Amino acid sequence: MSTLLEYKCPCCGGAIAFDSASQKLKCPYCDTEFDVETLKAYDEDLKKETPDDMKWQTEAGKEWQEGEAEGMRVYVCDSCGGEIVCDENTAATSCPYCGNPVVMKGNLKGFLKPDYIIPFKLDKKAAKAKFFEHLKGKRLLPKVFKSEYHIDEIRGVYVPFWLFDSDVNANIRYKATRVRTWSDSENDYTETSYYAVYRGGNIAFENVPVDGSSKMPDDLMESVEPFDFGEAKEFATAYFAGYLADKYDVDAEQSVERANARVKSSTEQEFAKTVTGYASVTTEQSSIKLSNGVAKYAMYPVWILNTTWKGQKFTFAMNGQTGKFVGNLPLDKGAFFKWFFALGGILSAAALAVSYLIWLL
Repeated sequence: MSTLLEYKCPCCGGAIAFDSASQKLKCPYCDTEFDVETLKAYDEDLKKETPDDMKWQTEAGKEWQEGEAEGMRVYVCDSCGGEIVCDENTAATSCPYCGNPVVMKGNLKGFLKPDYIIPFKLDKKAAKAKFFEHLKGKRLLPKVFKSEYHIDEIRGVYVPFWLFDSDVNANIRYKATRVRTWSDSENDYTETSYYAVYRGGNIAFENVPVDGSSKMPDDLMESVEPFDFGEAKEFATAYFAGYLADKYDVDAEQSVERANARVKSSTEQEFAKTVTGYASVTTEQSSIKLSNGVAKYAMYPVWILNTTWKGQKFTFAMNGQTGKFVGNLPLDKGAFFKWFFALGGILSAAALAVSYLIWLL
């Protein structure tokens, strides 16, 4: 029984067929032509591509020694389910994430001892100053939002992070293009040439962070990065004094998927930097293989600021080591429409002036 062999166009993905006039394979959708041997070689390369092999050893953190966790208390938020850890001398009355009251659950249990901690370098005063600096120049911000008394709470929180180290061997195929344009007396022409570009090699990753708290938005935590792990210390409970700590509810094994996504994306971006001289470069396929993949458990310092406007809660975060500040701001619709109509009036006046000048000419 004969087998029908079908080739897909590398440019647009359409089915291509042999064109007797040109003696080449031609795509009827984008009109791209291919030599038969070139396309056969490309097809053979595709068959050799292998899937990702990304495995980690996720035994991070340590068991507490007897007496180490004495004096540590766990508070639970009945509203969002967050579990907050602090020492017996630090008051925890409200949840730093949702602002609702917390109640003491008891002594610290079921919580691995972190391997490392980056101590807070910036205090609450610095966090408040960064907040108001963040508001500067925001013309469409509600005026009441700029009041110092509008901040509901500022809390320093140690956020749990799983840090992933690995050596990576990668083979990546990129689709690249070059564009040529020209004109004659009647038409403008554009010719786009497509290229399959291959890159392979090794790269190492250290301390790829994935936060271990489901209550802390991932995009918020990734936005306050990077942290300087060079300033990390071996963990000691003394660093918790005066601060809260989030008890992780996403373990290292559950964090592997995000770690893989970050490693894969970063590898593709780094290798793409070596593909130059093209109009565009996009990743088509990558095969990532990890070796010596291990995880560590660390606590990173973050200032959490909560404020409310018209019943909606806004959360801001500041890196407690570097001072990087992030968070979305509300929009005063009244101010927006005033600005919009004022801008429209200016543009209308400008258009009228241009029309008048043209009329004079």
